[in-house]
Order: sequence, then C-alpha cells, then structure tokens
Amino acid sequence: MSVRFVTRTIHAYLDYPVAVALMALPFVLGLGDSNPMAFWLSVVTGVAAFVLTVLTDHHLGMWRVLPYKFHLAVDLLVGLTFLAAPSLFGFSGIDAIYYWLNGAAVVAVISLSAPEQRATA
Repeated sequence: MSVRFVTRTIHAYLDYPVAVALMALPFVLGLGDSNPMAFWLSVVTGVAAFVLTVLTDHHLGMWRVLPYKFHLAVDLLVGLTFLAAPSLFGFSGIDAIYYWLNGAAVVAVISLSAPEQRATA
C-alpha cells in the first residue's frame, strides 16, 4: 500500500465537513482573544473552502469547473498560510494552536494525496 492514500474520493468527502468546521469552530472555541483576525480568518476560509468544493471537478462538486489539481494547490496554500498565521498576525494561546494544528493537518492531507491516475485507452 502506498503512503499516499488520500484519493480524490476521500478528499472530496473531507472537504464539506472541513469547510463547515472552519466556519463553526471559531464560535465554539471562542477564537479571537489574541487578535480578531484569528476568528475571521477561519470563518472566511471556511466559506471560501465551501465554494471551492462546490466548484471542484470531483464527484461531490456541484458545478465542476475547477480542476482538482487547482483545488489541491489552493488547499496547500491555505495550509501554509495557517502555519504562518500565528507569526504573521501575532496569534497566541488557543488561537495559535488552532492554526498550527489545522495548517499541519491540511499540509499532511495534501502530502498524503495520491497522484491522479492517467486514463488508459
């Protein structure tokens, strides 16, 4: 078994719950104590992630206009941004931990994503 086991299908099933979590968890965890940006960055990213998922060319996309590789590139950019956010915006405490954990999780999922199979004739 390959270490890169996150298929397009698995990724698609993760996308919607992750987007909802990014929108809801700031309220549940009370993010924003160290900087209001810690609250809003997650909420806005969750909305954008939802829209990205709806527009991605995978079986759970509603309007499949964006290539899956583009979706992965955006996810990687989000993960790296989340990892850097505590330093960039001065997040501390739960705010910093939230972004470090989420950023690490996103980068891990992208790193474990299986390469796309080429169609054979």
